Amino acid sequence: MELTSPFDFVKRSVLAVQEYTYLSFRAVTNTLRKPFYMADTIQQADLIGVGSLPIVMLTGMFTGIVLALNTSKTLEQFGSLSLTGQLVSFSMVRELGPVLTSLMVAGRNASGMASELGSMKVTEQIDAMRALGTDPYKKLVTPRVLSTVFMMFFLTIISDLVGLAGGWIISSSMLGLDSYQYWNSAYQVLKYNDVITGLVKPLVFGFIIATVGCYYGMNTKGGTQGVGRATTQAVVASSVLILAVDAVLTQLFITMR
Repeated sequence: MELTSPFDFVKRSVLAVQEYTYLSFRAVTNTLRKPFYMADTIQQADLIGVGSLPIVMLTGMFTGIVLALNTSKTLEQFGSLSLTGQLVSFSMVRELGPVLTSLMVAGRNASGMASELGSMKVTEQIDAMRALGTDPYKKLVTPRVLSTVFMMFFLTIISDLVGLAGGWIISSSMLGLDSYQYWNSAYQVLKYNDVITGLVKPLVFGFIIATVGCYYGMNTKGGTQGVGRATTQAVVASSVLILAVDAVLTQLFITMR
């Protein structure tokens, strides 16, 4: 591991934040300028959304199952086993659904974006694109950002529904709860603020996943080793940012109640 002075570390960190902010700004402003590259956006939406659907559904299903199993033991001690649906619903919609879905998508797609764009960077395809008069931010970054934000919204909804279904399977088959009672309690516990929180978070997380993956891909250096390094850094950075931003957003929505 290369040793660097604290001054160089701080300087590189500030530069990285500056470059990431610039990339994010360009990705947003490019949505208002022609050409729009709709074919690329639809293709990325298919790769990110449909491609991530199996792992998102499995994650949501097993999360709902585990929630129902764990909470039922505690609730049974207080004679409140009928509240299982409420706990599963509240936990999935407000917190676990958006966060776990985002982490799964980050592991699958942030790494894919970083490796794909990093390979283009080290093979000078991005430089050739600039030479031909094409804006690489417009062509490569903006479609990925738009498609990730768009698909994260629907992937989170699917994860929430599958998680509730997983909790219902455990509640009806192992806990002996009535299906109508489970779904009715799961529906009634949700407030307007809970639903808004659960639907706004994936939009922010999707933006983080796409911009971080594209940032490390567009700034890849060092050949094939650099591509592998950028892929790993993209997954780690996006996952940490998702968890950190989730804490901030949770506190923000709590104060707005």
